[in-house]
This record gives sequence, structure tokens and C-alpha cells, in this order.
Amino acid sequence: MKTSFYALLVLTLLGTSACSDSDNSNNTSTAASDTSTGSDSDGDSDGDSDADSVVTGPNPDYFLAAGLAETITTTTCTLTDGTTTECYKVVINGAPANTEIGPFCPSNITDDATKGGIWFDGSGDVYQLEGQFFVDVKALYGDDWELYDEDTGDIFVTDTQVACEAAARPNVAAEYQNHCVQCSISYYDGGMQQTILIPVTPVPLSNPESIGADLGVSLNGVVIAGPAPVSQILAANTIAAFDDCGGHVNPAEGYHYHASLGCSEVVTSIDEHANLMGYALDGYGIYGMLNANGEEDYDLDECRGHEDDTRGYHYHAASAAENMFIGCYQGAQGSIEVNE
Repeated sequence: MKTSFYALLVLTLLGTSACSDSDNSNNTSTAASDTSTGSDSDGDSDGDSDADSVVTGPNPDYFLAAGLAETITTTTCTLTDGTTTECYKVVINGAPANTEIGPFCPSNITDDATKGGIWFDGSGDVYQLEGQFFVDVKALYGDDWELYDEDTGDIFVTDTQVACEAAARPNVAAEYQNHCVQCSISYYDGGMQQTILIPVTPVPLSNPESIGADLGVSLNGVVIAGPAPVSQILAANTIAAFDDCGGHVNPAEGYHYHASLGCSEVVTSIDEHANLMGYALDGYGIYGMLNANGEEDYDLDECRGHEDDTRGYHYHAASAAENMFIGCYQGAQGSIEVNE
């Protein structure tokens, strides 16, 4: 069964307190604004932006504290272009602060959509992983796909750590081909702690650079990853299931996002702009695809970014169906590494 990306998008934010509250103890979404509407140093109060009101880098107060392993600090860092500067040091727990992880794979072809997550292969569709999908998958990918037991209807699922680690890799073990692949965060102590360094002030590049395997961090404490390697996944007749937030778990870095589905959009823009979901490694904000009117901006550059008078340069995430967040970096990047 195919379902529209827009039906999956979560646009309603529930909280009412700002992320910058003195105890910074949020564990749900917030209604903090990333825009400036009050008086500035020149006494303007009409909402017009000037150089003092343009956002020039990440705001650490917007991160949900429950997703952090320690308070965000600053440290000296070297960016990918060799620039030595100040970076925010963001250490995440490796699990989202405001949502549950999963479900991923249903267990039987009779299961409804509540028992599974989603799948997207970059072809332009997002599929709901209910049981019927595994019956219909041959029509989608070919007759050599055998993802369930025809006698019992049970779907072949990697439901142990051994199976997870044999399947969630480029060279999928033969016995775990034709499986729905899922890994539990419990295999990795409830989350892999990672350290992300992001420049306090972005350093623009003269030419865009390609994104890496991981490209940023969400406000709810999850690594934002590059496109999922769907061609390798499909080559092994596997479905590497995502949950309804567009995330899944692998042995290399734990839980991470491959799609923007609204779960990390915890800061609401008060000017009907799309909501902030996180920051790329170059320090520029990543916002949702759609604004408050359900519209997408169409003046985006090759990196899916543009500039306005309030936020300066920033990105907008693509749809889950496109299997990407942004297309490239416009700034020199910090780093992400798994803590040992």
C-alpha cells in the first residue's frame, strides 16, 4: 500500500514553553520562535529586519535538553576548509527527546499500518509498511522477492541483534536476504552518544560541497543522515524499514534520520515560515519543507537553501519520497563522531 508523504507529515506542534526556559528541561515540542519581532537596538518595533536581527548561526537554546548528554558548550575547532573558529559542542544521547522509536517491520501479512513504519526508495513514493505491502512487493521489485512464509503469513524479520548486524551492512549475509531489516536501540544501550561540532558563525564557501554520510543534528537530539543507500539495500532483496519519523537504527551509529517527517520541528516560526528542525554541520539551519500554509518555497538553490531577511541563509528539507534532506553544503563543516 502506498501512502502520500504529505499524509505522514507531522506539522502540529504541541508545546507552549520556549526552549530557552531557565531549566531547559523540555521533553516535548516547543513553541519558541526563531524570528525577531520585538524592538531592536535602534528602537525599531515594526518587525522589519536589519543586520542585528538576522540569524547568523545556531541557537543552542533551541535543542531539547532531554536529547542532550551534556550542556552545549563552545570549543575551538577546525572546519573542513581549514578555518579555525569557535564551534558549539553538541553531545547527544542518541535517542529522540520527544518521540518513541519504531515500530519498523510488521510480523505478519495480516498486520495493519500501526504495526510497521515506512519505506522509501527515492523513486518518488513513500510506502506504509503494513502486512499487505509484503504481499505486493513482487509487483514493485520483481518475482525473486520472498519476504514472508506463504504457509503462515509470517514476515521474515531480523528480530535479534545477530540478525540485525548481519543484515544492516552493505554485504548482507545470505541468510538474511529477503528480510525486513530492523534493529532495536536496546542493542546499543538505548542510544549511541555522539559529539557534533557546529560553527558558532557559519563560514560560507565559494563553491558548494557534497554532503557526507551524516550532515547535521536535529533539535530533538538525533543525527540527520544523508540519503539511505537504497540501491545496496534493494540489491539484497531487503527492506531497511524506517519508523514514522523517518529514522532507523544501525550498528554503526544507532538511531538516525533519513527523512524529514516533522518529528524534530520543535521550534515554530511565528511568521508562517517553515519550522526549524535542526542544523547542518556548516551551522546553517535546516527547516521543514512546507510553510504554515502547506506550501514549498520554489527559489531554493542546488543545496535546497535560500536567504531571507530574518534567518539569513538556511536550508529546507526535501520530502521523504526524495530520500534526502539537503543537496549540498554552502558552508565549511564541523564534524560528527561516535563517542567510545
